[in-house]
Amino acid sequence: MHPDPFHWLDDAARDRERAGLVRTLSPRPADGDLLDLAGNDYLGLTRHPQITEAAAEAARRWGAGSTGSRLVTGSTALHAELERELAAFCGFESALVVASGYAANLAAVTALSVRDGLIVSDAGNHASIVDGCRLSRAETAISAHADPEAVGKALDAHPGRPAVAVTDSVFSVDGDAAPLAELAAVCARRGAALLVDDAHGFGVLGDGGRGAVHAAGIAGARGVVATVTLSKSLGSQGGAVLGPARVIDHLVNTARTVIFDTGLAPAAAGAALASLRLLRDEPGRADRVRTAATELYERLTAGGLTAVRPDAAVVSVRAPAPEAALRWAADCRAAGLRVGCFRPPSVPDGISRLRLTARADLTQQQIETAVQIVLHTAPPGARGVSQNGLAS
Repeated sequence: MHPDPFHWLDDAARDRERAGLVRTLSPRPADGDLLDLAGNDYLGLTRHPQITEAAAEAARRWGAGSTGSRLVTGSTALHAELERELAAFCGFESALVVASGYAANLAAVTALSVRDGLIVSDAGNHASIVDGCRLSRAETAISAHADPEAVGKALDAHPGRPAVAVTDSVFSVDGDAAPLAELAAVCARRGAALLVDDAHGFGVLGDGGRGAVHAAGIAGARGVVATVTLSKSLGSQGGAVLGPARVIDHLVNTARTVIFDTGLAPAAAGAALASLRLLRDEPGRADRVRTAATELYERLTAGGLTAVRPDAAVVSVRAPAPEAALRWAADCRAAGLRVGCFRPPSVPDGISRLRLTARADLTQQQIETAVQIVLHTAPPGARGVSQNGLAS
């Protein structure tokens, strides 16, 4: 018996260091001077004066916290108003706001699966979906990435069982989009539900930013449920589940992240509602995000780097190795640009990347600056990375 119950942590830390996978928390200042292409503030609303004032007003009126779970004291008139307007904007019958996008996926996946049922989950899905599958009582089958035929085969292998297929709409690592219309058709033919995490599509894709599900023409369909986050395009915090009213009623009665978690803080709900209304009044913001992402991609690939053509706001640039990706991101930061750095085990395919996120408020000069910094700091081998992440 070892006298230190946490002795194994030292071995784990050494293993991470040898693999170049040590992660640290780096608090940012309130008013930093770095150009930020690492955050998910797609519409540039986090610091918009209308949004920050709405957050402050909600806190003054309702208090700093929601004071309890949604079923006790955590539901306010502000939450209900946000839910009504979210559902109407995205084309769904009903909505349910929870404390985070992560909690929204846990709620939806666990509540919409049953003990003898089946979940078919895309191989590239976000960790919150993966965790929802692990917490559910259903059998989980992993399908090939963005492959409706593979989903159909997985469903056909388990006929007669209650089933739900789960996918991101836009995958957070590479920024590629799922074929939602085809997936919905595959599920409908087999009597399965389709659950879509639209975190990276909402606010960016669809008519005026109504999301990838709306763009695919399946919003409001009987067997379709979506989750969104309020912390990306809406510049706030929180998440929501959108779907038929009877699905939302079921979540209120069964989803543990609804029943046992404190409701979203009023300030976050107020900010999200103000952002939603601003997006409705300024639909061109969604177009500007996509235009900026496309320009970043085209300029970086013209400079010899390997990137995935963005379907929304995420521009993923391949790195030759985890250590090179980490060094590249650090060099970008030293030059004045903050970018994301994705390495194993966060990426399902094991390929390390820089991850740049476009924003609606990026100026042409800022795009030019970002491109030049990424190109000039590229490590040896970055211009020889093939699509499979290996040096060519």
